[in-house]
Amino acid sequence: MTAPGSYGVAARPALPRVRVGAARAGVALAAAFFALGCLAALAPGLFAHGPDQVNPALALRGPMAGHPLGTDQLGRDVFARLVFGARPSLLVGVGSTLLAGLAGSAWGLLAALGGRLVGEAAMRLADVLLSFPAILMALLVVAVLGPGTRNAVLAITMALAPGFARVVRAQALVVRGSAYVRAAVNLGLTPARILLRHIAPNVVAPLLILATINVGTALIAGASLSFLGLGPQPPAPEWGAMLAQARDYLDVSWTLALFPGAAITLTVMSATVVGRALQARYEGREAG
Repeated sequence: MTAPGSYGVAARPALPRVRVGAARAGVALAAAFFALGCLAALAPGLFAHGPDQVNPALALRGPMAGHPLGTDQLGRDVFARLVFGARPSLLVGVGSTLLAGLAGSAWGLLAALGGRLVGEAAMRLADVLLSFPAILMALLVVAVLGPGTRNAVLAITMALAPGFARVVRAQALVVRGSAYVRAAVNLGLTPARILLRHIAPNVVAPLLILATINVGTALIAGASLSFLGLGPQPPAPEWGAMLAQARDYLDVSWTLALFPGAAITLTVMSATVVGRALQARYEGREAG
């Protein structure tokens, strides 16, 4: 007979532990990568220098000494431009998400606490805006306001705010009907104090989770606008703009498009992984 625990059913419980460990390691790696990107955005000089330094003699070279990721069509260092491009890319992605969270929170709280007529009007407006894809809404806004970083942030903010409003409204309605809020009303607390002390804090957790997940959406939208020439304008380094410029040189240097594309993809993936992990933890689905 086979000794108990040598294989079969007794050996299977170890497998979920391996999966849980791998999942946690993946989340930690994603968080570290996103934190590194934020650090590069805040202090790019720690990692590279001279993103706009032109050297035509070294144009379209592959990775080599002094230029670990090669050079672009003007001989500028691709690594330096990637590092310095993190600031406008993350500014559009993170900045628009934060603004959308603030605007959506005010919108959702007004819909939940402003009475039936106000709530219905606010949510019908949100439904209309949500019927448009985020990137299409951003394109419409930028087409009206013109290109540039500020307008790109405003455009993506307007595209994302209705989603935040719906989440905040739903959470606020749940909290408003809770026993401790009814007790606060019976004790004579003012509506403003009830809102700030009891309702708003209980809306923060799902709002932060949604914001983390939406950073990836905002990054893609921002890179798409830059790819179309509607985001930060040259010669400022930006990942979407770098991709657009690389299109004409794919036959000569395919790595010119590889690295900014990888930067966008990995940053979006890392933000999404962290957001999903926070969501699972908040909902009590965290393994192990």
